[in-house]
Amino acid sequence: MDGTLVDSEPYWIAAETELIASYGGTWTHEDAMQLIGLGLFDSAAIIQARGVDMTPEEIVDHLTAQVVHRLRTDGVPFRPGARELLFSLREAGVKTALVTMSMHRMARTVVDLIDFPAFDLIVGGDDVERPKPFPDPYLHAAQTLGVDIRACVALEDSPNGLRSAIASGAVALGVENLLPLEGLGAAAVWRTLAGSDAEALAALFREHRAPQQETTR
Repeated sequence: MDGTLVDSEPYWIAAETELIASYGGTWTHEDAMQLIGLGLFDSAAIIQARGVDMTPEEIVDHLTAQVVHRLRTDGVPFRPGARELLFSLREAGVKTALVTMSMHRMARTVVDLIDFPAFDLIVGGDDVERPKPFPDPYLHAAQTLGVDIRACVALEDSPNGLRSAIASGAVALGVENLLPLEGLGAAAVWRTLAGSDAEALAALFREHRAPQQETTR
């Protein structure tokens, strides 16, 4: 979600910076970059170690509330082409799941602000025991949707998210935003989703999965 579907990473960075500053600490751009794609409680432990006298649960709740407030007041800042791609997938009848390390309630807030039924399923960071980069979130999504994970395409903007997608067995597509994704093993890395549609994802799937399926028959 964050960084792939919506450009909410600046909201997270602002919330982290303000929280750490309230305890007399500093939070640099480089510090913020290390949290992108990381599980929320792993991120909370790092923030706690910077002098924030709160429990990990309190840190997660605080940051989530701050970002949700920004989304509700400022609107959902979709990444270029993301909403259009989702709409194309719905038109084509493709099942979709939002697999995010954000809390389920935050993901629900974002989905509810989309002006069409964009997703069949939401898997939040609090819906699985092991977060990205473990494959569990994607495996859980595929199982709940009733589909083979190898019949899925997973879109990710962070190295940790991409590792999770690759480990799950899905065709993994990197969509670069704040961090480079080359050399991690993705089926492809796109600079943007602008101009993409359901057929573009289908072509990617055919290119990287159909030959393998033929070989195993």
